[in-house]
Amino acid sequence: MAKLRTNHAREGKMGNVVLRIGLFAALLLGLFVVARLLSDTYLQEELAPALQDKLDDRSYYLPTSTTGQVVSHTHFTLSYAEPHEQAEWVAFILTRERLQLPRVERTNRFTEDPLVKTGSATWYDYRGSGFDRGHLAAAADMSFDQVAMEESFLMSNISPQERAFNHGIWRELEELTRDWARKFIKLYVVTGPVLTLPVKKYIGKNEVSVPAAYYKVLLDLSEPELKGIGFLIPNEISEQPLADFAVSIDSVETLTGINFFPQLMTSELESSLEKKFDIKRWPFSAKKFELRVKRWNKE
Repeated sequence: MAKLRTNHAREGKMGNVVLRIGLFAALLLGLFVVARLLSDTYLQEELAPALQDKLDDRSYYLPTSTTGQVVSHTHFTLSYAEPHEQAEWVAFILTRERLQLPRVERTNRFTEDPLVKTGSATWYDYRGSGFDRGHLAAAADMSFDQVAMEESFLMSNISPQERAFNHGIWRELEELTRDWARKFIKLYVVTGPVLTLPVKKYIGKNEVSVPAAYYKVLLDLSEPELKGIGFLIPNEISEQPLADFAVSIDSVETLTGINFFPQLMTSELESSLEKKFDIKRWPFSAKKFELRVKRWNKE
């Protein structure tokens, strides 16, 4: 009997050990599941924008469209304004990584946009008009990829600009935007004509509107210095410093009727970054200003 009791005792102890091992394993499994859930939550909250960008889902950073005709190309999206035969905005992401890639050759081949359902302007609308075929998404911003470069010459991305404006202050702003993208890693960029102002004139068979002014809106959401800025510039030659045309993003929204980043930020952050701007956070170039006044304006 003593021997039987001893065996039962040993079996009882062994059962307790097995039970403890089972409980420990269950605890580890539970911790793993919790950690995985936390990890998935982190991925959803912190990495979702990056994943969306890679998957080419741009809905999270696009402005509102007042025209109802949004057209997506490989690396930029636009909202086409049929009455004016040009885009009211072109939106894309400009990154340091893309700007460091080898540059493809500029195509200089302007073509109609087959994705504009109502039909885009044509290259000959501009012929003999005296106005440049001005890019909204700059060709140099799209020089990292051959398809992107070719699509930047679609007429939906083109707007009639005074030559001295296009070669002068607009060029300075485009070059500075690339400088800022290199410095700040990643910028959300929206560019367009101000179509709510009376147009200067109409050109071509399709009566393309010649805008009185243009805007560019820039947003930097890279830590630690989140910031935004807008520019409103008349479509004419200028010898004023570019900083004189800097405004808040809210100011551009009020003038154009466009809400630029409705899905990108919380309402609190949107209000903070769009209501005001700090010009000191956007370094300007005295050299580029001098080049513009002395040479670019005259080209």
